[in-house]
Amino acid sequence: MALTKDRMTPVRDGEVMSFAVAAGAQIFQGALVATNAAGFLVAGSAATGLTYIGRADEHVDNSAGADGDKIVLVRRRKAFLWKNSDADPVDQSLVGKTCYILDDETVAATDATGTRSAAGTVLAVETSGVWVE
Repeated sequence: MALTKDRMTPVRDGEVMSFAVAAGAQIFQGALVATNAAGFLVAGSAATGLTYIGRADEHVDNSAGADGDKIVLVRRRKAFLWKNSDADPVDQSLVGKTCYILDDETVAATDATGTRSAAGTVLAVETSGVWVE
């Protein structure tokens, strides 16, 4: 039903949010993280069906738990410096374009023929890694 009077709509900053962790997952502080097809947080990996979320702000071990048994704080909406793939490196030509998740600390230039999920937009490529937003 549409509003008929003023409403104080709840708000969150969205920069640091809690996410429910997938069953069997262990996430290390500083890891590239994504949600799986069921919406639970996992460490980044070369897989399809993942949605990039950001960087884990803490360590959590849900390796013995069910989906959602543990939560972890994730920092979002920032540029993070991830390692660059040795075998499929992101280069300057990809600035402003999408790169792909290789693991929980590494991004790659391509989706490897549809076997990797998107990580985000490349902002800069340096010798120390790739800045991804």
